[in-house]
Amino acid sequence: MDPIRHPLESRIGRRLKLRDLHILAAVVQWGSMAKAATHLAMSQPAVSESVANLEAALRVRLLDRSTRGIEPTRYAHALLKRGHVVFDELSQAIKDIEFLADPTAGELRIASGEMLDAGLLPAAIDRLTRRHPEILVDVVRAGSPATLEFRELRERMVDLVLARVPRGFAADDLEVEVLFHDPNRVVVGARSPWARRRKVTLAELANEPWIFPATQVTRTLLAEAFHAQGLEVPREKVSAGSILLRNRLLATGRFVTVLPDSVLRYNARQWSLKPLPVDLGVTPRSVAIVMLKNRTVTPVAQRFLEDVRAVARSMAAA
Repeated sequence: MDPIRHPLESRIGRRLKLRDLHILAAVVQWGSMAKAATHLAMSQPAVSESVANLEAALRVRLLDRSTRGIEPTRYAHALLKRGHVVFDELSQAIKDIEFLADPTAGELRIASGEMLDAGLLPAAIDRLTRRHPEILVDVVRAGSPATLEFRELRERMVDLVLARVPRGFAADDLEVEVLFHDPNRVVVGARSPWARRRKVTLAELANEPWIFPATQVTRTLLAEAFHAQGLEVPREKVSAGSILLRNRLLATGRFVTVLPDSVLRYNARQWSLKPLPVDLGVTPRSVAIVMLKNRTVTPVAQRFLEDVRAVARSMAAA
């Protein structure tokens, strides 16, 4: 063994315990040893001893104590940043073991935007759960599509994200797999008089009652489309975050909106929706799988990736 590294590895192997790391994280989270002890159902002296053991093993101060409470030092921040990854990988390992013990079961955590909730995602989940009915799928709402921060993914709250991203989107810590490009369509209900028209211009629709999605991405897209033709952006009549509400209103034949092509394919027949022959003239976003680089992918997530790619291929072929 390398004699230079041996002392450090010895301290880590013999004295650095995951339990102590977990306790340190709780102290930092709650801002005091007393509160952390209550949360962990431990005595305060035991918490203090655990932190002291860590400081002795690493030979640095991890906490600064003051009248305002406890503040983590830069050493604690560095340790917890890496420790978070350690606990996440251990959690993934436990899921791998559970999957190996029962290859038909497991848990999958996905973050997704509303538009994908109405098209690609349910089709992929349906395919996955038909093949593996014991798998539990936990879907959470992704953060703002305008910021593309992927907080849920970077904080390791989810295994992957399905998102609509700008073409060429990339980030140093993220792996982005584009599934297909997803243009937006101007859409009305089948009962709308516009649905019977073979030719429609954006200018003709400027004074129609528009439903605007709540997302800033779509609002920006509409603004670009109207401004490119020298038109003022129409005043919204309804602003709704719920795609179910928007579809119900469109079905009345009174309103106009924009929907991604992937959403329209899965909802047109059910809600009697009709795309209009209007070219918005804007670059479409891409539907992509976003994951953390260098993060172990669980077997359940791998099964889901197979299904979502298969559904995406069928949509692209259609």
